[in-house]
Amino acid sequence: MRSLVNWRMFITFLVVFYQQNVVAVEMVGGLTEEKQADEAVQKICDAMKPLAEQKTGRNFEVFTAKSYKTQLVAGTNYFIKVHVGGDEYVHLRVYKKLPAYGGTLELTRLQHPKSQYDTIAYF
Repeated sequence: MRSLVNWRMFITFLVVFYQQNVVAVEMVGGLTEEKQADEAVQKICDAMKPLAEQKTGRNFEVFTAKSYKTQLVAGTNYFIKVHVGGDEYVHLRVYKKLPAYGGTLELTRLQHPKSQYDTIAYF
């Protein structure tokens, strides 16, 4: 009987551990929760700035990543909210290829104009 109680406790522990830790894993195809932009996301924005300026026909004095979401596909899509000065923002969708395919970045879509209150959504 004591062995059965130990097994039940062990299984309960595993279930609780699984529920608390697996929820944070990104699901392929779905967007993550919005996160504050970090240095790595800013570097992506810095690389995409000339392309964003070309697509919008504007020169941005400010191009600061504020927040982002990701989507796992055959690589990673980054959906990034970027402050471009004043009350203006743009949303970028940047595809980062898998390392096996060069790990290069591609600006696939851009939404402009946006505001700081616009949420990041799939586009």
